[in-house]
Amino acid sequence: MATTQDVKSALARRAGGNSGGGNGGQLTPIAGVKSLLNSPSIKKRFDEVLGNRAPQFMTSIINLVNSDTNLQKCDPMSVIGSCMVAATLDLPVDKNLGYAWVVPYGNKAQFQLGYKGYVQLALRTGKYRAINAIPIREGELVKWNPLTEELVVDFEKRKSDAIIGYAGYFELVNGFKKTVFWTKEEIEKHRQRFSKSDFGWRNDYDAMALKTIIRNMLSKWGILSIEMQEAYVRDIQNEENPDKTDDGEQYIDVDYSVAEPEQEQNDEQNPDGQADRSIDFQDNQEPEQPTLV
Repeated sequence: MATTQDVKSALARRAGGNSGGGNGGQLTPIAGVKSLLNSPSIKKRFDEVLGNRAPQFMTSIINLVNSDTNLQKCDPMSVIGSCMVAATLDLPVDKNLGYAWVVPYGNKAQFQLGYKGYVQLALRTGKYRAINAIPIREGELVKWNPLTEELVVDFEKRKSDAIIGYAGYFELVNGFKKTVFWTKEEIEKHRQRFSKSDFGWRNDYDAMALKTIIRNMLSKWGILSIEMQEAYVRDIQNEENPDKTDDGEQYIDVDYSVAEPEQEQNDEQNPDGQADRSIDFQDNQEPEQPTLV
C-alpha cells in the first residue's frame, strides 16, 4: 500500500532519470496526468467503466487540464479521481457542456455535478416525463403561490434582462407534478449559508443557481435512483466541504510500477537487487447513503 505522495515521488524520480538534470526531476503538471493515464491499471479501470469510449474520455481529461491553469496546480491523482467519478456516472467532464465539473480547491481537484448532470441522471431513471429549470427575469413573474404551487409567468411582459428568481418543474410518468420558485435573494442566502467556496458561483452564477433549484427539488420530492443518491451525496459533500480531503493518505485501486534508478542506497535497502517497485492503491472511501426529506 502506498500513498499519492509515493506516486508523485516515483514519477519525479522517473522524470529525472539518472542524470538529475532537466527540471530538477519534476514532471510538469500535464506530464504527471499523462503518466498516470498511461498506467496499464488506470487504463484498465477506465476501460471497465466506459468500454470503447475510454480513450476518448481519457483524451478529454488531458484537454481539460491543458485548458485550466488552476487544475494544473492540483494533485494529478485528485484530477484523475474526480474524472473517474464522472466516468462512473457516464457524464462528460468538458466544462463547456455543464454536466460535470472538476473543480480545483487549493491543490486538490474535486468532482461537482452540474445541473445538466442532475437532469440527465433523472431522465435515465425512466420515471420523469418532464424536468426543467429556468431563470425568471424582471416583469415576467405574474403570480406565485407557494402553497398551491401556482406559478404564472408571462414572457411577453419582460421589462429587462435582470434575473429576479429561478423556477423549477418536474412531472413523473405517474402524473405527480412539482413546481418551485426561489427569488434571487433566497438563492443568495442559500449560497452564503451552504457553499464553502465561490469558485462555481463566481464563474457561472446562473448555472449554480439552476443546479441548486433542481437538486433541492429532486432531493425533496423526486424519485432518486441509487446512482442519483450517490451522486447527490458526493456533490453535497464536495460543495459544502471542499476542504474535507485526505491530504496524505489517498488510495485508488490501481497497480502502478515505476522503474527506480540503480543506486548504492537502493542496493542496501533492496539486497535482492530489485529495481522495480509496485505501488498499490485501494479506494477506502465509499459514499454514504443520503437522508432525503
